[in-house]
Amino acid sequence: MNSKLKGYIYGIVASATYGMLPLFTLPLYGAGMDPFSVLFFRYLIAVCIFVVMLKSRGGSFTLEKGDVRILALLGIIFTTTSISLFSSYKYMDSGVASTLLFVYPVMVTAIMAIFFKERASLGTLLCMAVSLAGIVLLYDTGGIDAAVSIKGIILVMVSALAYAIYIVLINKSNVNRLGSVKLNFYMILFGAIIFAVLLCLRGEITAPPAEKWYLWGCLLGLGLLPTAFSLICTTKAIQHIGSTPTAILGAMEPVTAIFFGITIFGEEISGREWLGIILIIAAVSVVVASGNRKRNKQ
Repeated sequence: MNSKLKGYIYGIVASATYGMLPLFTLPLYGAGMDPFSVLFFRYLIAVCIFVVMLKSRGGSFTLEKGDVRILALLGIIFTTTSISLFSSYKYMDSGVASTLLFVYPVMVTAIMAIFFKERASLGTLLCMAVSLAGIVLLYDTGGIDAAVSIKGIILVMVSALAYAIYIVLINKSNVNRLGSVKLNFYMILFGAIIFAVLLCLRGEITAPPAEKWYLWGCLLGLGLLPTAFSLICTTKAIQHIGSTPTAILGAMEPVTAIFFGITIFGEEISGREWLGIILIIAAVSVVVASGNRKRNKQ
């Protein structure tokens, strides 16, 4: 399998698993857990998973001084993304938040153009527009007043900007040489430390109630799939295909939410939503196909 194709597969898998966040998060909120506690357990579990993976591969935990600074910065940025997005679930429906979050590919493209002089092709811009249109169609406009708040919108925009910066930094910094597992281990470790400090300052941490022990499964799933697994795939996608294509492939996130809504929560899907899914899949397919054509011409 060629490098580009691997990158696109990693990008799609990363996007799909990251879209599982509400699946694991909302039951925890329903049990009375607050965003900071959920995120602390999410990061702590992910750190443990990365340790097991790194040790099983015989990897080293050694870092150079320059690596510590950039990994700490990545930890702060990704923590900002998490806090903003998880807090937004308190002010709007998770589906609306996922829809608004998808402005981050536009932000990635803008950052790459402004700071790194990377010009997006007409095809890339068209795919981005088609995927954005598809995501708009996935959003149920009924009850918008109840579903959206200014505070929620601001939180999601902050999350999107932080995530865009994170994707660009992964691409443009030299920490890629550390490998995806080691890189993400330290990034999430710094994030876990931040949440531990914040919880100490608040003087309160919530955990799943004893009678709802099964919610620990939600925390485990949260740390495993949309965190450890998704981050590794995202890092590998960026290494293989770059920031902008990886960001566009993020359109699969709301499709994942729709899938679980149908299969697990028994939600119905309208013709408009089917059209949105088709547009998103078409845009993602064009991005993958165009990347393979470029590789074959080289």
